[in-house]
Amino acid sequence: MSGVPLDLDGVELTISSPDKVYFPERGETKLDLVRYYQAVAGPLLDRLGGRPLLLERYPDGAGGKSWFQKRTPKNAPSWLTTAVVSTPNGTTSDALVAADLAHVLWAVNQGCLGFHVWPNRASALDIADELRIDLDPSPGIGFPHLREAAVLVREFLAELGIEVYVKTSGSRGLHLYSMLEPRWDGYEVRAAAVALARALERRHPDLITAQWWKEERGSRVFVDFNQNAPHKTVFGAWCVRPRAGGQVSAPIAWDELATVDPDALTLSTVPARVAERGDPWAGANDRPQSIEALLEMSREDLAGGLMDAPWPPVYPKMPNEPPRVAPSRAKKAPAEE
Repeated sequence: MSGVPLDLDGVELTISSPDKVYFPERGETKLDLVRYYQAVAGPLLDRLGGRPLLLERYPDGAGGKSWFQKRTPKNAPSWLTTAVVSTPNGTTSDALVAADLAHVLWAVNQGCLGFHVWPNRASALDIADELRIDLDPSPGIGFPHLREAAVLVREFLAELGIEVYVKTSGSRGLHLYSMLEPRWDGYEVRAAAVALARALERRHPDLITAQWWKEERGSRVFVDFNQNAPHKTVFGAWCVRPRAGGQVSAPIAWDELATVDPDALTLSTVPARVAERGDPWAGANDRPQSIEALLEMSREDLAGGLMDAPWPPVYPKMPNEPPRVAPSRAKKAPAEE
């Protein structure tokens, strides 16, 4: 099949090589991926709309060679909206913004099989308006443990008056989101996430951990607070993972969590779910949440003598941060010296 022309609200875009197989498990093609994003365009843009994107490109489809693309190429169409964003080390890049469906499908046409989304809008890059709670499985932890942890996170946040939504990660984890009032920067949102992780560990020490170092986690669900670090992107809601089966990072309703099979949520099955059930996160943008209760917990932790939690190694050393060395190595150092 030759190129497929699309008229996307007045933007003309031709999908090249539409028959190229992107997902080998069932043979879905580039055009199938385009049709998927057209089918879920409303919910997708509710979550990605107006946000900068980090593109994960697989020009030969899932399983082929890949790279992350931070910068929009110089030969990109003049109608593309971009925003200058910074990396942790201060490097800037002109990132694609999910201004509308045409921008998303332009990236798909470039072989993008993964959209990693900033927690900021292009119109307010100094404000982080999403709290992203990444529940990460450790060895020995299965999806039932993640389900249990997610419910406990929801219950805890409900006590603080914070509404939270859940989605599959498209892989092995679960992501919980709170849409925030536009009041805090990424440093403050990360501080809230650290306080949340520590409070959950204190309340449920056998199931949940806030320990950054893997050697200290044991068989527990890790609440990855550093997914909220400034300049950190997270795999986008409604976006298709570069997996052979085309799994989607799919928002779900809380009453679906007990029975959902994440691997069954694919670009072939999710559109029908949306058509039948609607968007389980509908209206979330209209009810922005406050993290002030979590920030107060953070202040109490620091006043009680706790240091900040470790930051990822790509970030500059932060004030009040503990040494960036695994505890086992730190204990060996004096003897080795």
